[in-house]
Amino acid sequence: MTQSTGESFDFWNDHSLEFLEMAMKRDFQESVQASDGYGKSARDCGDVVEFYLMKKNGRLSTISYDIQGCLFSHACANTIIKLALNASVEQARTIRAQDIVDYLKTLPEKETHCAAHALAAFNAALDSLGGEKVLL
Repeated sequence: MTQSTGESFDFWNDHSLEFLEMAMKRDFQESVQASDGYGKSARDCGDVVEFYLMKKNGRLSTISYDIQGCLFSHACANTIIKLALNASVEQARTIRAQDIVDYLKTLPEKETHCAAHALAAFNAALDSLGGEKVLL
């Protein structure tokens, strides 16, 4: 893989530690049968992101996701969980796609749509807390 400047790009050495951790982490990847909140976002390319939320004492006590998509979507979903776990619903609603990009540091510019895609599923899950499943 090369950057647009023609320089060689070394995936393991040129990505931030934050990106590598979030891209490879699978601790929170699971489908949940019963959750307080559920959101799903599907793109025309076939990528699908789903979030499952559990709320306790007004805070997001458990967040999990399932993805049919790329490594960049995994990185974005895990970053959302890092930013939102144990936060209030109101705090979680303040997360923006740029927050995800900033945390990851080295998410390629052409992949920033993955942050918006994962965030759409997460926001749908927030919207459905205590309600029915929301599909986008």
